[in-house]
Amino acid sequence: MFAGEIVDVDPKALSSTIEFLTAMITPALLISATGSLVLSTSTRLGRVVDRVRDLEKRLSELIMTEDTSAIPLYEIRVDAVVSLLDKVTSRARILQKAMGTFYFGLGFFVLTSISIALVGIFPAVYRWLPIPIGIVGILYLAWGSILMILETRMATATVNKEMDFTWALAQEVAPKEIIEKYTYNVHGRRRFRSKASGAPAGEDAPPEG
Repeated sequence: MFAGEIVDVDPKALSSTIEFLTAMITPALLISATGSLVLSTSTRLGRVVDRVRDLEKRLSELIMTEDTSAIPLYEIRVDAVVSLLDKVTSRARILQKAMGTFYFGLGFFVLTSISIALVGIFPAVYRWLPIPIGIVGILYLAWGSILMILETRMATATVNKEMDFTWALAQEVAPKEIIEKYTYNVHGRRRFRSKASGAPAGEDAPPEG
């Protein structure tokens, strides 16, 4: 008798139950993905804050220096530190906005799961509710992703700025025989180590004299 009741399961009821469980799982996946984005954004924000503090310390040391002539490329160095500080500060603000946006999205995905549960209890009343809530959560997730793309582009610009300053400083203070081993490519951006002839890989040696 009991086995017969198990076998005689209503297919429509089973299908409805599976659909309901599937609907409950979907927001959980979005919650997990958004949580990972929050964690990575928080880590990046912590590193950027540490970088801001380091640049502030370097700028204070430069400003408080009495004998500026003893520091190679003093004005260029100060300009580079201020420029880096500006870029890193902007990155920190963007990361704060992105993390807040991800938290909003996380909250709306949780509300989506709750609204799906309400649909299961009151299907005739709250059937439409999960759709707009889920859409709002997805929009927050999309906006946070756009902010992270902007922050990544600024991070690349920051690294390039610091590399350019480091290269300019090396050209100023390093021995000439060492600097001549390195050169810019034809675009004047990336640097390649020279071969024994003094030319970058894939390029002809520059004429002597």
